[in-house]
Amino acid sequence: MFSVLSYGRLVARAVLGGLSQTDPRAGGGGGGGGGDYGLVTAGCGFGKDFRKGLLKKGACYGDDACFVARHRSADVLGVADGVGGWRDYGVDPSQFSGTLMRTCERLVKEGRFVPSNPIGILTTSYCELLQNKVPLLGSSTACIVVLDRTSHRLHTANLGDSGFLVVRGGEVVHRSDEQQHYFNTPFQLSIAPPEAEGVVLSDSPDAADSTSFDVQLGDIILTATDGLFDNMPDYMILQELKKLKNSNFESIQQTARSIAEQAHELAYDPNYMSPFAQFACDNGLNVRGGKPDDITVLLSIVAEYTD
Repeated sequence: MFSVLSYGRLVARAVLGGLSQTDPRAGGGGGGGGGDYGLVTAGCGFGKDFRKGLLKKGACYGDDACFVARHRSADVLGVADGVGGWRDYGVDPSQFSGTLMRTCERLVKEGRFVPSNPIGILTTSYCELLQNKVPLLGSSTACIVVLDRTSHRLHTANLGDSGFLVVRGGEVVHRSDEQQHYFNTPFQLSIAPPEAEGVVLSDSPDAADSTSFDVQLGDIILTATDGLFDNMPDYMILQELKKLKNSNFESIQQTARSIAEQAHELAYDPNYMSPFAQFACDNGLNVRGGKPDDITVLLSIVAEYTD
């Protein structure tokens, strides 16, 4: 029915919205502490062609792709959404997004990154794709999130209309900014054949919106492709996150699945005024209903890190 990703080797002692009364750091400065932090992450997704029985293997849902990687200095995760229009030219859009995310994952595991510079991860990965001996054509949005274990800072880079939310105490305290050239045309990394260079829309990794901020134990980080955000407004996502009563991995996995399932159902509701439909109306288009799309959700909780 759907596919679930699971990542977690952390001891999560924080409860949502703050520290538990039994945590030795409770009352000690708003969730800060001298120990290392890490992410407990679960993922779930649907390919748009799910109803046709077409699910791809690995960390890919349709043309979406994602990764979660761990290094001694940081936890890193990312999502990417392959641009479906390439299919009209005989190109599989999932190849570009999937290769981009696998390259990012490899760079992190090899330690070839700086936690405070997630744009650098995107840049190096994109350059490797450009240098492939076998041309890899396609386009993709991308969002990279890095938790620096010792500084307790989250560093992000978002190019296009995928993105992230950081939730604390039931409220969104940080969110990515969507980047659009114009309606339904997000910023994107691209590789085009020589004859189409300058014609195919292509943005530099440096154009990604980058942010850095402190996080606290128990913070919830939701990273997703536009298939989620086009079908579920923030208030619906927050309602689902309220069901996350503790920070054990099973609860995180169940909530990630619940969010992805609801977004998938709404995507096929013709009478639902989705965020995408509202955005279309704001741009002078008469649109109603959900937006059928690939959906990728990575749900993380900031917790104390243990080897």
